Amino acid sequence: MRLVLFVLLGLLAWPAAAQPAAFASTRAFLDSLTVLGAIADETEREAAFDALWTDLGAADQIPFALGDSAVFLYRGSASTPTSVAGDLNGWNPTAGTMTRVGLSRVWHRVYSFASEARLDYKLVVGSNWILDPENPHQQWSGFGPNSELRMPAWVFPDETVRGPGVPEGAFSDNLVIESTHLGYPVHYRVYTPADYDTLSELPVLYVTDGHEYSDDRLGAARIVLDNLIDDGRAAPAIAVFVDPRAVGNPSNNQRSEQYVQNPDFAAFIAEELVPAIDAAYRTQPDRDHRAILGTSLGGLFSAYLGLLYPDVFNRLAIQSPAFWVSESPDWWTGPSIYAMMADAPDGEFVIHMSTGTINDTEDGARQMRDVMEENGHALTYREVPEGHSWGNWRAP
Repeated sequence: MRLVLFVLLGLLAWPAAAQPAAFASTRAFLDSLTVLGAIADETEREAAFDALWTDLGAADQIPFALGDSAVFLYRGSASTPTSVAGDLNGWNPTAGTMTRVGLSRVWHRVYSFASEARLDYKLVVGSNWILDPENPHQQWSGFGPNSELRMPAWVFPDETVRGPGVPEGAFSDNLVIESTHLGYPVHYRVYTPADYDTLSELPVLYVTDGHEYSDDRLGAARIVLDNLIDDGRAAPAIAVFVDPRAVGNPSNNQRSEQYVQNPDFAAFIAEELVPAIDAAYRTQPDRDHRAILGTSLGGLFSAYLGLLYPDVFNRLAIQSPAFWVSESPDWWTGPSIYAMMADAPDGEFVIHMSTGTINDTEDGARQMRDVMEENGHALTYREVPEGHSWGNWRAP
C-alpha cells in the first residue's frame, strides 16, 4: 500500500505502467530505487521490485543505461556483498563494490561512460564470478563469455553477423608447417573468398591469434570478410590464421614467446609461411598486397614484423597494441618499438591502428601514433570507448 501512495503522490519518476523509458534522468531512477528499498513490508517490497525488474527486462535496461550513466544492478542476497568487475575497472572487483539498496536484496553501482561505450563485465557475488543473470547480451573472450554493457548510443557492428544471401568463403582444416627457424611445427588455417576459383592475384592478410580471430564468437573475421567482400567495401582476399597454440597440445599457448621481440617467429612468418602461401594459393606476391593483423601482443608483433621485414609487409593492422612491453626490461632488450619505428624510413608503411579508451592501450597507441605521423606513414587511427576485448576488435 505504501508503494501505491508514493505513485499517487507523484514521488516515483515513472507512471503506473513502470516503463523505464519514462525516467527523466539517472537521478530519478536512483531515487525510485531508494523509495522501493525503503518499503518496510518485505512482501510488498519484493512485489514492487518484481514489477520494476519485469519492466527493466522488457526494455532491455539491465544494466540501466541513460545518457552517459550506467547503473549495474543485481538481485541477490541481502547478506552477500556483490561487486562488478570488467573493462571498467581493470577487472578488479575491489574497485567495483556495489551498494545495497535500503532494506532490499538489490545491489547497485553507478558509473559514467561515453554514451557510445561498450564494455565486458562480470558480477562478483561473494567470491563467485558470474554472468549477469538479467542481461541477455554477452561477448566471448578467450576465457569464455562475459556480460556486455551497451550504452545507449553504441551501434552494433552489423558486419559481424552474416548478411542474408552472403556467400561464404572456404575455410581449410588445420594445416601444419614445420618451421626451421622455430624448431617446431605451427598450425594455420586459410580462408579463401567465395568464387576463389575464378579469382587471381589476391592480397593476403596474415593474422596472429588466428584461432580466436577466426572464431565467430570472438573475432568473427571470416564473417566480416564475407560481408565486406560481398557489399564491395573490401576486395576479395585470402586470410591466413596462424595459431599460437602448440601442435598436439592446444593448452600450451605460445603467444607471449612468439610475439615479443622474437626474430625467429618473425623469420618464420616472412621466410617460411609467406613463401608457402604464395606457392599454394593465387596471391599477389609483393609487399603492397600483404598485411599483418594482430591485437595486444599481436599488435606489437605487427609493428615488429613490419620493421624487420619491410620488403615483405607494407601494410600493418594493429589493434590495442601492447607497446608498453618494449619499455620493460622484463620483456624487451635494446631500443623500444617506438624508437625502432622512429628510425624506419619515412612513409614506409600503410598502417591501421585502433585502441579502446577504457583501461586499454590508449597511452601507448597515442605515443606511437605521434611517431608514425611524424614519419609520414599512411596512418588511419581510431579510438573507441571500449576496453581490451573482442567486442572492440571484431568490429571493422
